[in-house]
Amino acid sequence: MIAPGYPAAEWRLLTKLPARVVVAATSAEPDSPRRTVAEGLAGLEAIAAGRAFDSDLVRAVAAAIYAESGGDGPVAEEFTDRRAGVAEVLAACRRATEVLAARADPADSAAYRQWVQSVAVRVCGAARSGGVLGFGGDQVSPAERGFLNDLATALDLA
Repeated sequence: MIAPGYPAAEWRLLTKLPARVVVAATSAEPDSPRRTVAEGLAGLEAIAAGRAFDSDLVRAVAAAIYAESGGDGPVAEEFTDRRAGVAEVLAACRRATEVLAARADPADSAAYRQWVQSVAVRVCGAARSGGVLGFGGDQVSPAERGFLNDLATALDLA
């Protein structure tokens, strides 16, 4: 399913990006055991939340993601090279921002970019570091904060 006004490659970029951001967000903390089921589930929930957004574009992208996966949610793969994978996702975010600027209504563009950012924020906030039994500690690590800042810049939200 391709939205009207988007060539197949651009639509694929928009529909694949949320799952890629989940992987990048879980990879933001290098060599960390914090990559958890909770992070993955938080990412899936944040992507699914797009189905209820007040933006036609975000709802269409979320619907396409779930239609493509048979309703089970997006499929994401691990990066073979963490640093290169995160850099590729940030580049894809910059490209998506360009596509949206050229083709989308400004409100839909902003909603999509904010939705993608919210996916990363939920993933990064899903596990704590430095606490005991889930209490205390940092909700978001410095490395994750750095990734979120880079993401906001790539999505032209900073």
